[in-house]
Amino acid sequence: MSRSQVNRPRGPVDLGADDSGSPILHVDMDAFFASVSLRERPDLHGRPVIVGGVGGRGVVLSATYEARALGVHSAMPMSRALRLAPQATVLPPDHRLYSAVSREVMAVLGDVTPLVEPLSVDEAFLDVSGARRRLGRPAEIAQRIRDRIRREQQITCSVGVAPTKFVAKLASTRAKPDGLLVVPADRVLEFLRPLPVGALWGVGERTEEQLRRIGLDTVGELADAPLERLVRSLGRAHGTHLHDLAWGRDPRAVTPGTAEKSIGNEVTFDADIDDVVALRARLLRLSDQVASRLRAAGQRARTVSIKVRFADFRTVTRSRTLAAPTDIGADVYEAARALFDALVVVPEPIRLVGVRAEGLVGEGAVAEQLVLGQPETGRREAEVAVDELRARYGSDAVRPARLLGRSDGRRERDEAP
Repeated sequence: MSRSQVNRPRGPVDLGADDSGSPILHVDMDAFFASVSLRERPDLHGRPVIVGGVGGRGVVLSATYEARALGVHSAMPMSRALRLAPQATVLPPDHRLYSAVSREVMAVLGDVTPLVEPLSVDEAFLDVSGARRRLGRPAEIAQRIRDRIRREQQITCSVGVAPTKFVAKLASTRAKPDGLLVVPADRVLEFLRPLPVGALWGVGERTEEQLRRIGLDTVGELADAPLERLVRSLGRAHGTHLHDLAWGRDPRAVTPGTAEKSIGNEVTFDADIDDVVALRARLLRLSDQVASRLRAAGQRARTVSIKVRFADFRTVTRSRTLAAPTDIGADVYEAARALFDALVVVPEPIRLVGVRAEGLVGEGAVAEQLVLGQPETGRREAEVAVDELRARYGSDAVRPARLLGRSDGRRERDEAP
């Protein structure tokens, strides 16, 4: 997608091209989930498209910029989104595909520098200080990244180039969609001062309201305020942190790490369920989905956790550490069911269940070993074969045997939190 595809106001972005003191890049995919989904539906390019769950309690996972221009945003109830954009096309999420594309994107970034710090599946920081001699100036490196991702993945990204992580992230947001913005070291304050205080990391709705109550609406006003005034209103740690950010001070280095610390799926039912058999069947399907995403990401889980939200909105989580890391759906389900059965002793109405894999390790780092009492292998090979069939024929082409023939008439929405 291009800038011309969305009509949104922009401030000045011409801050010069002196990137000599700006080695930090923030690379952020544009409407990642929606953009990846559109690769399978090129006929929908340029139209409002929403990715998410349908049904009375469905929520928006992502939306194209055409849908965003109509007021749609992520985490919005789908019912509201469709009132705002009744002409929009709704596509179901494909988390296995998103994980696969994310890995390819992160591999592109890793080819530039080992100093890559993923923030999520669709964004990361890079420190390109050591790549200049080989690849050129930071802005040139940023453009190389943009070109390669567009060419290889058919999606776009926006990149902020700046002296610090905080400013680079703000710059990539300012450059969206499909843009590149350099903030020179000597123009950081010029860039920051006009921004609303809500642009600062650590400023949520409550903090923004506190700052506005004491007359601080912009980053520049916050920077000029006496530190003790901020401390009195926000506390020593928070006030000092925001004051430093307002002056462009952010000493954090880019720290290489993995994009996902956990992988999970959950479902909210249109109507509350108290049927334990139906709930166990849903846990089985969620476990199968989580395991498939683990394999797509090349990860295995040391811990399995469940989340249960009852009809009265009480939310309870439980977790269990496994004997060995796994990416096998049957293993995930065995742990999830044991946790669920221990929690829900007496059936009562439930509105949401979720399964999450935690304590992830790369599959290459896991030594294959037999654990006493573990069934003989073959299950993983079977599940990998199922992955291949689903990739070819669709996510519902093959289902766990215990789910075949089930149809309880309930409409549900899946999420991958």
